[in-house]
Amino acid sequence: QVRLVESGGGSVQSGGSLRLSCQFDLDDYAIGWFRQAPGKEREAVATISPSATATNYADSVRGRFTISRDNAKKTVYLQMNSLKAEDTAVYYCGVLGYWGQGTQVTVSS
Repeated sequence: QVRLVESGGGSVQSGGSLRLSCQFDLDDYAIGWFRQAPGKEREAVATISPSATATNYADSVRGRFTISRDNAKKTVYLQMNSLKAEDTAVYYCGVLGYWGQGTQVTVSS
């Protein structure tokens, strides 16, 4: 069983910033941030390699979001800047098909 715990969501106005955190207990795997908006499929937002040497971003967030990880703290972060209303969703971290409970991000225009 893999344990993933997200935190850091909240409500912010358009143009604002939030930082999400995901605590994990599984070493040596790539971890991703995903999001699901009401009525939509879950989509990948960003992924990071085990050693943090490689990252990937969805086109919709590239240049605004930054994924990072601190393996000593077993935490993956998602820094979200220049937030837009369309970023509103429940954000999850995931690895190997396991998911956390999610954290709500609401951006008001």
